[in-house]
Amino acid sequence: MSDNKQAVMEAPQNVVRAHQPGQEVFKSVLPEDIDWKPFAAFPPSVRLAVVVGHPSERGPYTIRVKAPHGVKLMPHRHPEDRVYTVLSGVFYIGLGDQFDADKLQAYPPGSVIVLPGDTPHFHWAKSSEYITQVTAIGPLGLEYLNAKDDPRAGDAQREP
Repeated sequence: MSDNKQAVMEAPQNVVRAHQPGQEVFKSVLPEDIDWKPFAAFPPSVRLAVVVGHPSERGPYTIRVKAPHGVKLMPHRHPEDRVYTVLSGVFYIGLGDQFDADKLQAYPPGSVIVLPGDTPHFHWAKSSEYITQVTAIGPLGLEYLNAKDDPRAGDAQREP
């Protein structure tokens, strides 16, 4: 075996693997451990739970969003790319800078939606409560396209 092949084969054993903050040991998150909280950038009845990571910091994070039946999240965008997984209910999402019910697509539990950063979109819990899980690289950002739609208007901004 050549010296180059031998070095390549041995390299992984000599590499020190860095972990993300809080991920250096095995752990699990059970449904009963999920801590649902209000989030200033959402309507008051919507809840957010941080599952993994620190969304307000640089690095990977996973959050869950629970929206009760009837709630609309008006057109907004996130600077970060996002992967949504629908855990329960039907997740309705539409693309565009104006809320348009005709543009909504319905995604049942188990669906995965990839949303590139800075894509204007909106949500509606049209048929029932939904829970989505969002995985992204932080920091989390949320900007409403119309300032009057932002629940934080007049309040100090809070991060999860």
